[in-house]
Amino acid sequence: MMSTQTIVEIAGYRLPLVVERVNGSFQATSPALDGFLVLADSLEEVLTLAPEVARSLLAVMQTKGVTPPLPLEKVQFPTQVEVFVPY
Repeated sequence: MMSTQTIVEIAGYRLPLVVERVNGSFQATSPALDGFLVLADSLEEVLTLAPEVARSLLAVMQTKGVTPPLPLEKVQFPTQVEVFVPY
């Protein structure tokens, strides 16, 4: 039996993060997006919070008429992604 695959395309931003340990917590900043900052107790929490923090910051920029410094990218699904799995 042949399966049919539906191609879905979405647009979004690819945001590089710099994650550091600071005073026992994890801190994420982005060299590509001024003002981006996430502080959390674990790496998993930083990675969970980062997309919403970025969305909020980009929404404020759009409201103020500021063009995001990141290029808008289109991604087609299915696609391949990498996931960091700490142990």
